[in-house]
Amino acid sequence: MSAEANRSAPVDADVLASIVKAYDIRGVVPSQLDARICHDIGAAFVQLLEAEGEVAGLVVGHDMRPTSPELAAAFADGAASAGADVTMIGLASTDELYCASGLLGLPGAMFTASHNPAQYNGIKLCRAYAAPVGQESGLGQIKDALARGVSIPPTERGSIAERDMLADYAAHLHSLVDLSGGRPMTVVVDAGNGMAGLTAPAVFAGLPMTLLPLFFELDGTFPNHEANPIDPENLRDLQAAVLAHEADIGLAFDGDADRCFVVDERGSIVSPSVLAALIADRELARDPGGTVIYNLITSQVVPEVVVEAGGTAVRSRVGHSFIKGVMAETGAVFGGEHSGHFYFRDFWRADSGMLAGMHALAALGSSPAPLSQLLAPYDRYAASGEINSTVVDQAQVIADIRSSWAARPGVALDELDGLTVTGDGWWFNVRASNTEPLLRLNVEAGERQALERIRDEVLAQIRGGRT
Repeated sequence: MSAEANRSAPVDADVLASIVKAYDIRGVVPSQLDARICHDIGAAFVQLLEAEGEVAGLVVGHDMRPTSPELAAAFADGAASAGADVTMIGLASTDELYCASGLLGLPGAMFTASHNPAQYNGIKLCRAYAAPVGQESGLGQIKDALARGVSIPPTERGSIAERDMLADYAAHLHSLVDLSGGRPMTVVVDAGNGMAGLTAPAVFAGLPMTLLPLFFELDGTFPNHEANPIDPENLRDLQAAVLAHEADIGLAFDGDADRCFVVDERGSIVSPSVLAALIADRELARDPGGTVIYNLITSQVVPEVVVEAGGTAVRSRVGHSFIKGVMAETGAVFGGEHSGHFYFRDFWRADSGMLAGMHALAALGSSPAPLSQLLAPYDRYAASGEINSTVVDQAQVIADIRSSWAARPGVALDELDGLTVTGDGWWFNVRASNTEPLLRLNVEAGERQALERIRDEVLAQIRGGRT
């Protein structure tokens, strides 16, 4: 049989353009992403790895979405047809898949669309030890292979085996953060019907805490609320439960549980930047003089705390592939993003919502103070949060904003990622979306009045020029 005889049909260019994102593959099932495409992605990924000299073995996990088992099985079949031995870990959070990739030393594929609605699904790929695969580091080559049609030469078919990694995942997390000796606490966890409903009971079993579960039933139709904690609407149930049970802390996870948001004992939402500052402080106490990465949307409190703790703060572009790349270059102990992603050197530089939540619990468990008081030293600035505006000519609007602010006294501009404008006690950033005709605005200032003034002025510039 010839190699050409095994070439699959090319995938439509418009479909590829819609599903291959900057950091993952994601689309509506089955109109954009289906089992056939996932089969070919599995084969193309194995061929990419073999061309780079990596071990032709893979670990594959999936979330609780109704379409995930079928798509994961199709991917595994494609990978095996290209000669890879595939280890299926079944239902898993994304950080559990990264942990399996690290512990087994294998590249991985996680089937999830994270916080997207139920009709979506997707694939997050990584190389061995959870090294990221993005547009510039493999997704582009896979996209090209799908556009041509994936050719699978005659080869010995690989095996497909099952392995449960949940206990290994929990044990590894406990080796990084010790929760066994803290004071008893009442902890509300909102899994949003996502994968934390599986992982949280395994991680928190036997610890000195009363765990109050919200929406732990695995249900990829998300019957209670979207599993997207960056939207405050999706934290209302958690806030109410914390107050009703007089809990010490609330944790909320997104659908694949790689992001964590925190609510304090008053029911107030904790900024991810504040949590990043707390974790940076803890990691630098363990590794004095270490380096911490923060993206340019993260609060100024993070680099301030890092310097105060004797560490080195390094600024990065937004996005996990950038954060992980800079962490690898610098040997950083920790990285934090404004979006609730937290990255740990001892977790193969991968992001783990559960590990971030465990740091918050460990800090609280070792302090007699309530969480709001514990975090007060890290809560120094007023922030707008991300404000999105639909803009057709994003580049022109950013250029107009640059011209407007460049000549003002005491103002500095940089273009590491979009446009960041910094003044005395304030900054704002305007960035174009990678996938939509949106401009994203973030503003931070030492005083609420200054924040509102700058926010309103920049928004008027954005929305006045969006057509």
